[in-house]
Formats: sequence, C-alpha cells, structure tokens
Amino acid sequence: MTVASASGNDTAENRPVPEGHVRLTIDGIEVDAPEGELVIRTAERLGIVVPRFCDHPLLDPAGACRQCLVEIEVNGKPMPKPAASCTMAVADGMVVRTQQTSAVADKAQQGVMELLLINHPLDCPICDKGGECPLQNQALKHGRADSRFVDKKRTFAKPVSISSQILLDRERCVLCQRCTRFSKQIAGDPFIELLERGALQQIGTGEQQPFQSYFSGNTIQICPVGALTSAAYRFRSRPFDLVSTPGVCEHCSAGCSQRTDWRRGKVMRRLAGDDPEVNEEWNCDKGRFAFRYATAADRFTRPLVRDRDSGRLRETSWTEALRVAADGLLSARDSGGVGVLPGGRLTREDAYAYGKFARVALRTNDIDHRARPHSTEELDFLGAAVVGTGPEAGVTYAGIESAPTVLCVAFEPEEESPIVFLRLRKAARNEGTRVHHLGQWGSPGVEKTTEIADSGSPIHSGELLRCLPGEEAAVLSELPEGVERELCEPGSVLLLGERCAQIPGLYSAAMRVAERTGASPAWIPRRAGERGAVEAGALPTLLPNGRPVSDSVVRADVERQWGMDEGGIPGLPGKELEGILAATESGELSGLLVGGVDPDDLPDPEQAERALRAADFVVSLELRPSGVTERADVVLPVAPTVEKSGTFLNWEGRAREFEITIEGTGALPDCRVLDTLAVEMDVDLFTQTPAAVAGELARLGPNPGARPKPPDVPPARPGSPGEGRALLATWRHLLDNGSLQVEEPNLAGTARPPVVRVSAGTARRLGLTADQAVRVSTAHGELTLESEVVEMPDDVVWLPGNSGSARPNRVLGAGHGSVVDIAAGPVSPPRKDSSGADEVAGTESPAAGAADREGAVSALAHAHRANGHGSEHGGVNGSGRNGTGRADTDGGGA
Repeated sequence: MTVASASGNDTAENRPVPEGHVRLTIDGIEVDAPEGELVIRTAERLGIVVPRFCDHPLLDPAGACRQCLVEIEVNGKPMPKPAASCTMAVADGMVVRTQQTSAVADKAQQGVMELLLINHPLDCPICDKGGECPLQNQALKHGRADSRFVDKKRTFAKPVSISSQILLDRERCVLCQRCTRFSKQIAGDPFIELLERGALQQIGTGEQQPFQSYFSGNTIQICPVGALTSAAYRFRSRPFDLVSTPGVCEHCSAGCSQRTDWRRGKVMRRLAGDDPEVNEEWNCDKGRFAFRYATAADRFTRPLVRDRDSGRLRETSWTEALRVAADGLLSARDSGGVGVLPGGRLTREDAYAYGKFARVALRTNDIDHRARPHSTEELDFLGAAVVGTGPEAGVTYAGIESAPTVLCVAFEPEEESPIVFLRLRKAARNEGTRVHHLGQWGSPGVEKTTEIADSGSPIHSGELLRCLPGEEAAVLSELPEGVERELCEPGSVLLLGERCAQIPGLYSAAMRVAERTGASPAWIPRRAGERGAVEAGALPTLLPNGRPVSDSVVRADVERQWGMDEGGIPGLPGKELEGILAATESGELSGLLVGGVDPDDLPDPEQAERALRAADFVVSLELRPSGVTERADVVLPVAPTVEKSGTFLNWEGRAREFEITIEGTGALPDCRVLDTLAVEMDVDLFTQTPAAVAGELARLGPNPGARPKPPDVPPARPGSPGEGRALLATWRHLLDNGSLQVEEPNLAGTARPPVVRVSAGTARRLGLTADQAVRVSTAHGELTLESEVVEMPDDVVWLPGNSGSARPNRVLGAGHGSVVDIAAGPVSPPRKDSSGADEVAGTESPAAGAADREGAVSALAHAHRANGHGSEHGGVNGSGRNGTGRADTDGGGA
C-alpha cells in the first residue's frame, strides 16, 4: 500500500497507480491499496482503527457483527446505508469515512453496540475476559452511556461444557462466528456450530458430538467476549494480576511462539504468540494447556544419592551429589567407558553441553540423543541432508504454503507437528497445493488435508498412497506417474517424519526422489530438541555444526577450540543408542549418563532396563521420577523450560530463542549442571550459562569440511504375514501417556481413544462384528482393544504408539512394520484405579507388566469414529500417572 503525498509534484493526479492496485481515500488520506483488499485492512495500514468483533485477518470475511460500519462513496455516489468494512473490497475512486470523520458511521457503530448489549449479561466483575475484553473496551470507546432497551435479559444455563476443556456461556456470545469459522476453515473440525434461528440463535455442538479438536483452545483466544473460557483457567486469575513473558513451545518441533502468563512463581495459562513466519496466531491444545508438569508434586528439587547401606535414594546437598557423581563417572570411564543418552527434548545449548561433556570429560563418542526407534541410515541422512540447513535455503512454513505439491512420507502431521498440519490445510485450501500422503489409512489428518470442506464444493487437494507397513521405501521408489510429475514442479516439498527411521531404505529412497524430481526434502522430528541436538553434536558421528567425527582436520579444529590435546577426541564414530545399551548390558561399558530418557520410548524397553541394571554407575539428570530413577546412583534435578533460557531449533532449522519466565527458583539448566560436574572431574566445559554456550557455538562456525555421503540403502518389501497374522502400523497420538501432559485432566479428555484399526477384509477374515475387541499379540505380550474398521490394506493392523494400554514397544516388543498375531477377542471388563474409577478399556497380558502400568484410558466412545474422534469422556486419563519421567526432556515422550 502506498500513501499518496499531500504536497509537491508527487500528487495523486500525476502519480500513476501501481499495477494491481487501486486508489481510494480514507478519512481524507489518499492511498493505493492492492485490488481485492478489504477496506478495514487498508484503514489498519493507515493506523485508523475501526472497531470490530467478527473480523480476523486469518479468517474469511463474515460481516456477522456489523460493528465495523463505515460511510462509503463509490463513483461519487454514497451508499444508501453504512457498510461493513470487513466485507467491502477497495475500489478505484472509493471514498471511505470512518467513525473518526463521519457522524453517520459513528452513530451506526453506537447503535450496533447498543443492540449487542441488549442481552449481554454485563457480568464483567466475574467474567474471565474482564480486563482484556474487546467488547468491554469498545463499549467504553464506541458505545452509549445508557440504553433504550430495558427489557429483561435473556438467560441460559451456564456454563455449558462443549468439551472437557472448553466452557460456553451462551448469553455472553455476540454471534461473531469467529469460533465456528476457525474450526471449519483453519482446523477442519466442524464440531461447533450456530444452532437455531433468529433470536434463539446460539453457539453449540450437535448431540453426541462434543468439540473434540486438537486446536480448540484457539477459539478461546480469538473469542472477542467471555463466551468461551478454559476449564483449567476459569476463575483462576485476572489479566492485571499476571506477568506476561514471551516464550517458545517445548512440545514439538514446530517452534511455536507463545505468551506465558504467570503469577507468584506459577504459570497460570499460555496463549499463542503472533509470529507470521511460524505459527501465525495459532497453537495446538498440547502447547496451550500442557504446562503443569513443571509444578507436579513429585518434581525433584534437591539432588538424590543412593545410600550404600539401605540401597535407597536419599536427598543430599549439591556438593555431595556432584562429588559422588564425578567419582563414579571417573571410575566407570577408566574401567570400561560411559555412554551418554541426552534425550530429545533439550535446548540446543543443553544438548551441546552433553556432547562436549562426552568428548572432553568422558573421552568418548558414545552419545546419541535419539530416544526412540532409530537407524544408522537415519544417522547418515541427518549428516548429509539436515545438519547445517536453515530457513535461508531449506524448506520453511512459507515454502510449504506456496508449494504446488507436498508429499508426506511416514509423517502424520496433525499428530506429530500440528502447526505443519495447519499450514498444509491452508496451502490446500487457499493456494491449491496438492497434499499427498504415503501411509496406511485415511486418518483425520489425511482427510482434512486432502478433502477439505468449503463453502462451495469440497476441495480435493491430494490423495493417500496406501502401502503396507514397511513397504514405504519401495512405493516411494516407484511413485505413480502423476505424483512424480507433480513433484517435478518447482517448489515441491517432501516432508519426512521420524518414523522413516523404522523403514529400511526409506531415507535413501527419499534422497533419490529429491534428486530425480527436484523436490526439497525436510525432516520433521516429533520432539522439540531433536533438530538442535543434531546441530549441537549429540550424535555418535557428528561434532557441533555438522563436523564429521571421522574427519581428522575438522576434529583437530574442534580440539584446538576446546583447549584439548591433539587426539583427545576419538577418531572413530561412537555407538548408537542401541549399541550403547547392548554394550552396557554386556559389560563393555561401565556407566551411563542419562538426560531424562524414558525406557518406554526406546525400541526395546526391556533391553534398556537390563542395561541400567548391569551398569556399574548411572547418573540421571531429571525433573521427575522415571524408569531410570529406580536404577540411578545419583539423580541431579534440572530446570524445566519456564525456569531457564535457551534456544530450540525448529524443524526448519530456525532458532527459537527464549528467556527465563520464572526466575529465582534455584533450578539449574542441564548445561550448568554438566559444567559443574565436569569441574569436579578436573575439566572445564565453559557451559555455565546458555548465553556462554551460544557464543561458543557461534565461534565454532559452520563445518569447514565436506558433508558426509548420503545413505544408499536398497528398499525392501515386507513379506506376507501369514494366516492369523498382520503387519503392524503405528504412530503416536498428539495427546497420549506422555509425562509433559501430567495433571491435565481437561486436556486429556480430548485425546483420541486408542482402538485397533483393521480393514473390512481383515475384519471378515477374523469374524469381527462391529466394535468387537481385537487381540494383538506377540511372543512378548498381548493387547486387547476395541476395533474400528477403516479403509486400509488387508493384513494390516494399526495401533497408537503410547495411548492408554496401547504401548506396542513395551507390551508387544514390536514397532512399525513388525509381524504380530491378531484374533477376535471379547471385550475385557475395565480395571479399576485406586479411586475405583474405570481405568482402561483394553487389557495387557501379565507378560507385558500390566500390573505396573498406570496409564489410564476412560471408556471408549463411538461418536465420530470415522474420523478418529471420541466422545466427551474418551481419551487418556488426566492423572498422567504413567510412572514415567522427566518433562523437560523426554520423560515419557510427551
């Protein structure tokens, strides 16, 4: 937009209108604006604020509230009535007069405000929106001092629980339709709607159709009145009681900007930050509501040391704990070596400290942050195609939005990176991007990015390329001709999920497709710290900033900058996580340094437990008790995200820096703990503060050597599973048993219920009836869950990765692509928890350790099964008592 000069030779008359623009006048100011821009947007650019309720820059225009009325002339003729500036597009020669220069517009706005307040309860003293309410503010600025309407106000029963975490006060609603438009247009969850007609019209949900959405919290934030409130925050505080601190979400690799509101050392709520380049103005419910883990009752606040006499952990001083830890690690280092498992939820600075501690203090490359199923092929891919890339030259959110074609490979965007999912929907809906998925069944995330309901006919934006679990590499190598041709268009993108690591040859196939078509690959891990840990060198083959361990020149450069003797860093790559555990179990390694890794997240949890038992000495840096705590000799408490500063690298490679939110707690970040521990071992890390680490990383600079070669693993096709067997497909739900969701019962109520999904052909073969239970088993254990028939390949069974009793890693000892036994089974009666409530809808066999597992799932509902949603009561139990650990790193995977 250009503002025309008011004087001199550069006048509106002799200055041409830029191509694609129109010239109009707003409150006496001549401006050039893009064709099709709304009048209210042009006014905003001039700094003229027009009051509004229904208008939102990221939603389609609605013209529902009429508060933004302005006086308009077109071609010299005034419109007969004031018009809504949020629905009127600019036109050449248009003259607009807002409430600042037009008595007509001002009177119209005051009249609309008077009408909106006819039935509004005016309960500001008890309304959660009080103090930050647009209606309150605009009523004072643009309303009348008294009203002509004195009739009795309409009342409703209040509040109505439209989901376990969203409460509705209908009499406060001004019917702006922001919530319904967000749900339909942005999230694709049309479970909240306008009901009734005329004076009875109100917001509500359909019968047996609760508002089950991963993004429902955004409706609270964009609601311009106090109609939608949070069950977790309601009546807890006032905005003027709170201190607001900008921050970054720690729950996934999206890197969402957030605002944290807190008081008296305790976080009260979180809101989405405004960051157009990343999350725009949205965030998922996990990022918005899952923050109470930092104040959980079982959080460690003092170090623990295992008493030699009783064998129990006891609280002690930092001085004693660090001395014991240093002596134990030195002894283990000199006798056999120590493996380092940092986990995937660290900041870049903390991950760097673990990598430097491993090389300088422990003299080993045996470090691997990938606390999940992983592979050597993935390690080669990270070194060749991921490390050192960033938003300047790699794939970005904007690149996804503008891409002509996107292919999601072994990646479930709504579950694994919700903001990427929102951007895919936006790209398909607004830009016509073709979104294809390579997977097993049309999950809700697949449906909402390939078949988008719109005001007109549905938008068909792509398709699901079905394949067997483990067959993804072969299918990617032989893509349908049409999809291959689309990927050849400039700007096309390949989105690769971390599940690729479980499928031999898939990363290699993706690299070949990228080379063949020109499509840009992007790796989207699930955890927030994974991308930064790759750059920080928390891997057995990579030093900081992508330097290969095996390159003697760059290795010597790091030794020099770290002040080490020549040859101080081993020249051979270290062991990967599974190799570290196997070596510890066999006695080859004597000790373990663990940064909040939960054994249940690993490919073989029992192997991890055997390794912990076999280790001579174990040091654990944790926030809360975990499976590692039971075997640790020293437990050192560390700070959660809100009590430290640092940087997350999101999946783009974009640095997402944040400062301390709550100061003065005494909690220490991992980098400070490791620095002090290293001093006790007579070495210096110089990682006392995140700022010091960031400066050292910058001084190291980028990798001066060559990149490692990309992986080249041939694709494999799975064989026939055989009679009574099936191939397992699995990935994790966004809301599950993760320990970052502890003490969030309202959030847990919207989790998707764990079910077994099979095809119609497989159901017939098993003799399944509707919703009958299915028993999935291996020699390791078995699960029994209710079934759901979906369109997917035969001889395939799908299970969630960590929801309720559905823990394939732990219970079945199986992962994506494994062969499992399946059979129809009776619905087992639900177990009871300690309060007598139903605990799980499925069962585990004794072999799976069911008696020790407390992750609970409430009764499964049948509503919205077709698109993966359950009833108001479905989902993971809010207690979060899953016996798993640390919240600021992995601790249950969260």
